[in-house]
Amino acid sequence: MQTLVIYDIANDRVRGRMAEACKDYGLQRIQWSAFMGDLNHNRREELSQRLRSLLGEEDGCVQVFPLCDKDMRLRFEASTPGYRQRLELGRERFKFV
Repeated sequence: MQTLVIYDIANDRVRGRMAEACKDYGLQRIQWSAFMGDLNHNRREELSQRLRSLLGEEDGCVQVFPLCDKDMRLRFEASTPGYRQRLELGRERFKFV
């Protein structure tokens, strides 16, 4: 089932770790703080626990949404030319040491 992860986190290091965790689970960045990809129930629960642990006591919010096929067919996306390319190139700013 498709899974959407969105987050709003002030701490750069934690935000970077959230992005890395999403990528570790095979999710693709669809916006700066949003990832989507196919995860079964168990993998979604694992990821949710990892994200909860990463957030810890930091100020912020993480939301994980399972999306059924019907909802995915109803999805709408609009973007300007070059948006995806800038998103790909901009990933470097999320790397952390």
